[in-house]
Amino acid sequence: MSDSKRSEYSSVFLNTAIGFLGVLLLVLLFFLATRFVYPRIVAERADPDPALISNVIQLEVLNGCGVPGLATAFTGTLRSYGFDVVETGNFDHFNVENTHVIARTGKIENARRLANAIGISDEFILRETSSDFYLDVTLVLGSDYEKLNL
Repeated sequence: MSDSKRSEYSSVFLNTAIGFLGVLLLVLLFFLATRFVYPRIVAERADPDPALISNVIQLEVLNGCGVPGLATAFTGTLRSYGFDVVETGNFDHFNVENTHVIARTGKIENARRLANAIGISDEFILRETSSDFYLDVTLVLGSDYEKLNL
């Protein structure tokens, strides 16, 4: 075997060994981070303030008038008001004239808080409770969305 061939094989072997050691180092760093750093972060978050949890309202925002991207556009503002928007999408039809709030759990107060925050009258708060719902409130945006306090 010539010296140039031997040098080429040595170079390939050396590059492969360096690559393997690099991957091994990444795996080791990942192990150390998940073993020692991540549990500390979780432990710091494990004791949140109970008053904050009880005040958080989880809601979905549904587009009931057909304006493209409307539910997504309102999400940022609602979050800045302190609401936890966990889902956006379209209502089952686009003929909704008046925006309304649907109380999904037994707590009508959550629906009232949302309605008051965005300027909806109590007459447009509906109850549709079920143990299957994981959300507190559903906001269905109607054709009157431009009149809301958002």
